[in-house]
Amino acid sequence: MAAIVRTSDLLDNFNLTLVAGEDGINREIITSDISRPGIEMTGYFRYYPKERLQLIGKTEMTYFLELSDDEKRSRAENLCTDITPGIVVTRGMTVPQVLMEEANKAGVPILHSPRKTTRVISRLTNYLEEKFAPSTAIHGVLIDIYGVGVLIIGQSGVGKSETALELIKRGHRLVADDNVEIHQEDYESLVGNAPPLIEHLLEIRGLGIINVMTLFGAGSVRSNKRISMVINLENWDEKKQYDRLGLDEDTMKIMDVHLPKATIPVRPGRNLAVIIEVAAMNFRLKRMGVNAAEEFSERLTMMIENEKNLGE
Repeated sequence: MAAIVRTSDLLDNFNLTLVAGEDGINREIITSDISRPGIEMTGYFRYYPKERLQLIGKTEMTYFLELSDDEKRSRAENLCTDITPGIVVTRGMTVPQVLMEEANKAGVPILHSPRKTTRVISRLTNYLEEKFAPSTAIHGVLIDIYGVGVLIIGQSGVGKSETALELIKRGHRLVADDNVEIHQEDYESLVGNAPPLIEHLLEIRGLGIINVMTLFGAGSVRSNKRISMVINLENWDEKKQYDRLGLDEDTMKIMDVHLPKATIPVRPGRNLAVIIEVAAMNFRLKRMGVNAAEEFSERLTMMIENEKNLGE
């Protein structure tokens, strides 16, 4: 479901003050793009992106104050449309009376900020980008293991939550159990979190719902984590050939991002928590340029070449 963001949400999350246009405080913001109406201050409104949040900094305000009274009225009237979600005035600058009058007429909220323009743009953009980021939900468990976000998936009853419990006991941190909400923050980054209803909770068959933070402390949970790899747990199939060297790198596509995926067969006697823990450490090593499988393959190739040379 797409996020619904209203101008009132900005007041709740940032150090902003409403100075005019209170009637439109619940207008919907439909895009994360923020516009600085510089060319519009000159009177050119043909391509005015009126559906965006408008931000007036020192440059725009200085130009506006140098206009004649009629020009100020005209610019203010054109800036305040029936779909403009709001106008943010930065640096603690005094909002001109004519702009407040037109904003009140059109119901366009004017939000006042004491902070610098670049900082306001940065924080608002990050907030809106997060709200409008593509998202999905996956059935699984997300754990932070040695700083690596590991998404554990598999069919129901395979032991995902039980494995997560063992990992938590070993000092790792739970992000989400059962339902992982995933947001694509940029082209190659996925961030997962738990829905508010089940945050910090873990379901163990036979025990029921347990609160991980209450049992193991605040250090055993975190609110969100970037997903780095996927572990797929599946029941052991005697007929299936499993990768024994680690040379074949499988991936899983979530939205537009391809994540490395490892399939771990489950059967009695296998310590899944330790295996997943080692998989996370091995992933970190690969990112540092150390690949044990490739090193073994190179050693094997070298040994075969040496045997051939000795035979000749």
